[in-house]
Amino acid sequence: MERLHWVQHRCRQLLERDSERGWYSAPNGLPNKSSLDAHSSPQRVSGKRRRVFAHNGLHQQEYEAVSKGYKGNAIRTTKYSLLTFIPMNLFQQFHRAANLYFLFLALLNWVPVVEAFQKEITMIPLLVVLTVIAIKDALEDYRRYLSDKKVNNNIVQVFCGKQKAYIDKCWKDVRVGDFVRLSCNEIIPADMLLLYSSDPRGVCYIETANLDGETNLKQRQVVLDLPLQGGETTLENFHSRIECENPNNDLSRFRGYMEHPNGVRVGLHNSNLLLRSCTIRNTETVVGIVVYAGHETKAMMNNSGPRYKRSQLEKRLNTDVLWCVLLLIIMCLTAAIGHGLWLKNLKDPIFETDTETSPALAGFYVFWTMIIVLQVLIPISLYVSIEIVKLGQIYFIHNDLALYNEQLDSRIQCRALNITEDLGQIQYLFSDKTGTLTENKMVFRRCSIYGVEYPHKENAQRLEVYEAEENEAAGRSVTLKSGCSRKSLSCRSLSCNRSSVSLHTLTAESEDEDRLSNHIQARTSAFCSRVAKEVVPDPELVRKLSWLCSPVKPLSDGSSGTPCSLELTYITDFFLALAICNSVVVSSPSQPRHVVPEARTPLKSLEEIKLMFQRFSFSPFSALSTPQIRRSPRSFTSRLFSRGKTGSFSFSTPPNSTTDGSETGQESNLESSNLRRKLDSSSREDGGDAGQKETEDDIEDSKTDPDGVRQEVEDLSKEVDSESDTDDELLYEAESPDEAALVHAAQAYRCTLRGRSAESLLVDLPGIGSLAVQLLHILPFDSNRKRMSVVVRHPLSGQVVVYTKGADSVIMDLTETPKGAEQAQEIYSHVREQTQKHLDSYARDGLRTLCIAKKVLEEEEYEVWLKRHLLAESSIENREELLLDSAQRLETNLTLLGTTGILDRLQEEVPETIEALQRAGIKVWVLTGDKKETAINIAYACKLLCPNDELLTVSCGSKDACAALLQELKLEVQRSGDRLIEPTAAENRLEASSGSAADSVLVIDGCTLDWALQEELKRDFLELSCRCKAVICCRSTPLQKSQVVRLVRDKLGAMTLAVGDGANDVSMIQVADVGIGISGQEGMQAVMSSDFAISRFKHLSKLLLVHGRWCYSRLANMILYFFYKNVMYVNLLFWYQFFNGFSGSLMSNSWVLIFFNLLFTSVPPLIYGVLDRDIPADALMELPELYRAAQTSKIYVPSMFWINILDAFYQSLICFFVPYFALAGSDVGELSLGSPINASALLIILLHQVIESHTLTWIHMLVLVSSAAFYFGFVLLFSLFCVTCSPPTNPLGVETLQMSQPLFYIICTLTTVTALLPRLLVRALHNTLNPSAVLNTAQMDKVDSERYYKRMQRWNQNHSRVNRLPVSADNPGLEPSTDAVVS
Repeated sequence: MERLHWVQHRCRQLLERDSERGWYSAPNGLPNKSSLDAHSSPQRVSGKRRRVFAHNGLHQQEYEAVSKGYKGNAIRTTKYSLLTFIPMNLFQQFHRAANLYFLFLALLNWVPVVEAFQKEITMIPLLVVLTVIAIKDALEDYRRYLSDKKVNNNIVQVFCGKQKAYIDKCWKDVRVGDFVRLSCNEIIPADMLLLYSSDPRGVCYIETANLDGETNLKQRQVVLDLPLQGGETTLENFHSRIECENPNNDLSRFRGYMEHPNGVRVGLHNSNLLLRSCTIRNTETVVGIVVYAGHETKAMMNNSGPRYKRSQLEKRLNTDVLWCVLLLIIMCLTAAIGHGLWLKNLKDPIFETDTETSPALAGFYVFWTMIIVLQVLIPISLYVSIEIVKLGQIYFIHNDLALYNEQLDSRIQCRALNITEDLGQIQYLFSDKTGTLTENKMVFRRCSIYGVEYPHKENAQRLEVYEAEENEAAGRSVTLKSGCSRKSLSCRSLSCNRSSVSLHTLTAESEDEDRLSNHIQARTSAFCSRVAKEVVPDPELVRKLSWLCSPVKPLSDGSSGTPCSLELTYITDFFLALAICNSVVVSSPSQPRHVVPEARTPLKSLEEIKLMFQRFSFSPFSALSTPQIRRSPRSFTSRLFSRGKTGSFSFSTPPNSTTDGSETGQESNLESSNLRRKLDSSSREDGGDAGQKETEDDIEDSKTDPDGVRQEVEDLSKEVDSESDTDDELLYEAESPDEAALVHAAQAYRCTLRGRSAESLLVDLPGIGSLAVQLLHILPFDSNRKRMSVVVRHPLSGQVVVYTKGADSVIMDLTETPKGAEQAQEIYSHVREQTQKHLDSYARDGLRTLCIAKKVLEEEEYEVWLKRHLLAESSIENREELLLDSAQRLETNLTLLGTTGILDRLQEEVPETIEALQRAGIKVWVLTGDKKETAINIAYACKLLCPNDELLTVSCGSKDACAALLQELKLEVQRSGDRLIEPTAAENRLEASSGSAADSVLVIDGCTLDWALQEELKRDFLELSCRCKAVICCRSTPLQKSQVVRLVRDKLGAMTLAVGDGANDVSMIQVADVGIGISGQEGMQAVMSSDFAISRFKHLSKLLLVHGRWCYSRLANMILYFFYKNVMYVNLLFWYQFFNGFSGSLMSNSWVLIFFNLLFTSVPPLIYGVLDRDIPADALMELPELYRAAQTSKIYVPSMFWINILDAFYQSLICFFVPYFALAGSDVGELSLGSPINASALLIILLHQVIESHTLTWIHMLVLVSSAAFYFGFVLLFSLFCVTCSPPTNPLGVETLQMSQPLFYIICTLTTVTALLPRLLVRALHNTLNPSAVLNTAQMDKVDSERYYKRMQRWNQNHSRVNRLPVSADNPGLEPSTDAVVS
């Protein structure tokens, strides 16, 4: 009881001291308000910070002065209003050079001396394009307007100073300085400082899913030292002044202070800020003061809208458009010079000409006239067509069932609308590991405590059974609703105390909320999944923990199966750390998350607990305390190892339970027993034989009665199971799956976290019962420290204890060997050595490792640290740096307790996906923060590495060593005859089939990567990397990931793709040409920064190999077809100029000329660009080499552009001169000549597309026939009814007369066949001499199905032994060679 009184007295002292000085005011001996003011003058502050005063408070004049510059809470995401739509939209559209060009031509046609058409006709193409885009923009903007209106008119309660009560206001009417009251499940309307919470501890929880996609609840704390916390009705007495940083988009940072009227300043930080768009959860009422409103809130400043990137195809297109401009200028110059020469040589004309204008000036006028006539050469409709085609391509990608995740009810998201074709040109793929290649569903697998490894074999067997069940369930069709349990729903939406909103209204309040929760439900249930919760305890560890529950049993040194007191101390501390060293929120369907349940009656009285810990001879929470060791080293050792016999370190295990450890565990147990033999012999010399007889009797009993031991373990297991049944109601919401896995593991050993508040934790310990642990501080995880810590005061010992967990590379360096007793140092050195062995073993098995450590603080040491920490928390400038330094000062000289191995399983079909991508010629690099051994193990598991691959490991401590090693490895790779940087498909096939050529794989750690990325070593690193089959960068930071991607993208000029799932992958995703986010377990930051978002890594194969190739092929062919079509038709007008003195006159009416490209031939290319398929999807998936073939053949390259231009010139010559010579010598007019020319040109252009199309469906045929029918219908109606539509010509009756004569059809047929025959012959000859993949895949489909399956089965069997076997006479049963398939 005296311990309890001491703890109460100490807490009372701390509380009194805190109340005297204010929790966040300057501690004694530290700078106070005056010194802070001296460092930050108001003049300097006003320019960098924001001042906030309460609305309707005492500072009305100051409020009015400062609030004028602050924005209101109304948001407006629309671009236009009714008045500004037309001018602003036109202004934006005329930013395009093509639109400006056609506007210039339209205006030029109004100049009489260069007029080519009717003035109104030249305006039609531009007006059509501008109108279509304007309508699209207007519809998009109207949707944004409706969304803004709905948000701005939401109702919230705002405090009114005049009425001294809360009144309903719209969100748009909220202002900075207003007091806002919110209830459970309401959305926060603006960024507010939390001033009051209905929770007595001053906390509330918010859900940030609308911001970052994370569904775990974030805890927010009321600004401390506020009188308002006593009640929410004293707002009129709030006279404090708030000074904070100016609006910014950093969601994780907020700095400022609140100055009370008495001059005391309270530090403000991110935990005090409620962000707009977040949702209040599990708190009945909160009150806050608005500090940022509207577009100045962090949520709105992060809303950057859709991403815009320029694709490589678009850049190439702009170059070709410039070539067309040059071609246009050449043709117009030719016409101008020809007209000048014609006029100069013209003598005695029989028709009227302008003789007053000089030939040079007339040629100048003709130049501009021809610019108008030949304007179609510049494809104005091409840009609009590309946008339409990309929308169609995205529609089909978005609705592909193969890219749909049925379990999550999520489909692929296309966030960047203009780089779909880049998916077909990827050369380098950079992937994160955790959550991208793996599930990021962490499952506790094994652990090591006190240097003893516990393999948890039954847990491994359970995981295998679960995986088999999961695979079986995957084969069945399961809808989202049927697969979502009530428990997973309750994980997300829990009722609040006295809240008017029930569980049903939370989960089914509206369709929007239901749709919003699709990803949320899946993610929450992942953290609460059965595989993570049902941890099967290791029998040996359960047996050792049973000694806590049986006070009559003696403790010894651990020999003969009896655990020593020091080992039990380590075990107890280890599981206590797993339970409390986290930020997990505990809840149950019947209990809100912020409530700590009342402690149940302990299983033992305090006197019994005291007696039990006296059996340990020292507190279990102060093991290896240096002062104790220094005082009495010999007595300390004798107390540790005073009982038991010298013998092997083996346990009596039940025959029916599997307790055989792995080789590592047995080896460690043997080494541990040898060490204990040595220490035990020294302890015997002191005559410490007390209790030996009793222990011998117990051991003899265990030997003679093994059933009794088995029954004891079974009883304990049943007790664990029964307790876990009662704990099924506990729901853990963790910020990461690692935390959830560790808390569930501790729960499996009856060390259960039952409740959490801001100041305390409720924990069940085995053999003790419920204990309230005072929580002093949480030092959260950050990427710099790579660890997190909690500072607690244990209720039994009263000591301040720091529990730390983190990466082994960090924790092992922070641990120290205790000074003092030699035996204690030997024990600790042994623990470190064995733990390091287990860490390496876990990494080789592909497990994620975390080290657990502790530190006991003396009161004086804690007080000194606390003063510095409080100053860091209350600081405004450099607050993050000061907090980091404070945490690092505390986390030193740690005592290593043990380590955990957590299994993160590979996602389904990851090995097959990576193998397919490598066969497609895509180099896959893995950039991860994990250990080297873990990364290599995962690389083998996912087939990134093969058994015969040569590993090149680069790990250096200096820049010079790194440079030398890179040079040495380059020479080694060159000497070994490794394959070239870009091998052909045939070479790659030959190497793979031989199975003897080993590829090199580079493995580099983060420290060495820093040196390699420096300017002097970049080239060597890049050359070595390019010669390797794959690269694995382990222990890499987010900045290093982005630097690696940028290096490859810029130096090699390669098309890069980055894929990741977490916030640490955002920079890499943004740097890459194509960024893909995976909507996994780590929130939605990666998705929000990506161009495409998928739910599984396996979707990459279909997205790249099928859709990427299709999109690139379709768009490239469509662009080439557009250029061909325009050049071909324009040349018809150009050839006619040679027969009319280059006067700019036409052989067809201007309406047909304008509509020919705008209407008659515009729709077929769109269908071609959306629906064409050169190779079926199944063939592309089965033969990934076809992706590489498309890259090497490069559909859209300068040579293909000029080939199409030359073909257009040839076809235009045929199309013009065949009708010309057929009608030569007749009395037909110019319109009669133009009639068969236009008809032939239409047929040639449409049939040319049929030849180029790889797919012809009824949609294609319908569009082609409709286009032809539209043309003939239009010209016939025009010929029948239009008399003065096209002055000075008269088209009346021309077309009807021509189409009534057989010669017209003969000319059209002869012209069409002659023009298309060369292309048709070349295509047939090419397919004969070099069979395309299409023909080969078609032949494969004809193979008898049964025979084909047998051959594939035999090939798969051989493939399991050898990577690839060549197809030859000796191997007739294998699959056809890819060499014959790839064109």
